[in-house]
Parts: sequence; C-alpha cells; structure tokens
Amino acid sequence: MVASQTTVTKAAPTLLPQPGDAAIPMALLELELSLDGFSGSKDEFAAFVRTVAADIGGELLFTLPASGLIEDCLTIAAIRYSDAGKAPTILFVCLGGDGNAIRVEQPGEQTADLQSFAEAFVGVLERI
Repeated sequence: MVASQTTVTKAAPTLLPQPGDAAIPMALLELELSLDGFSGSKDEFAAFVRTVAADIGGELLFTLPASGLIEDCLTIAAIRYSDAGKAPTILFVCLGGDGNAIRVEQPGEQTADLQSFAEAFVGVLERI
C-alpha cells in the first residue's frame, strides 16, 4: 500500500485596501447599484445617468454613440467623479447592446483617447 501525499500551499498575503483607496471603489459600488434601477429606454439614458451621477457627487460630461469603442455598448456617457482632496476621475457608463443593461467601465487602453477627450472637455468647461 502506498501512502498518499499531501501538499500544503501557503496562501499569499493579500493587501487590504488603504482608507484613502476606498473612496473610488465605494463610489463605483454606489454608482453601479444606482444604475441597476434603470428601466428606461435609450432616449432616457442620459437623463438617468445625469441624476445618478449627481447623487454620488459627480457630473455627466457628455453622451455619444459608442461606435465600436466598447464592446456590446450602444451609447457611452462620460461622467466625472471627484472626492474632496483628490483628483477627479473619469468613468464611462455604457448602455448595453440590448438597450436595457447599464454598466460602468473604467478608462483603459481601449478608451484612452476618449478619456483624453473627456479631460480636455473638462478643461474647456473650467475656462468658461
């Protein structure tokens, strides 16, 4: 009879989020939970996102057709969220291809140009 082997693997320590890092994820969570209540149409998307963004202390910058920038997305709403003492963050709210589902996307490689445009848009608004 052969003895069975047992292997023990130590779990790598996980880093807990720092108190200062929790602000954006909490705002994202709040935003995503608020967006779950969307039951409107494509025409009501911008007004709904504007209201939800204001509820978390953000603002709707603009909406535009996705035009293939983000997969399974008809319309993109760019919002800016700012927390006291921190640099504002640009987030994208996407109306899904079915016209009913909404999700939040953080800027990435695919949307880097759109993020730059949103930041330039904010710069223009601040000068007016």
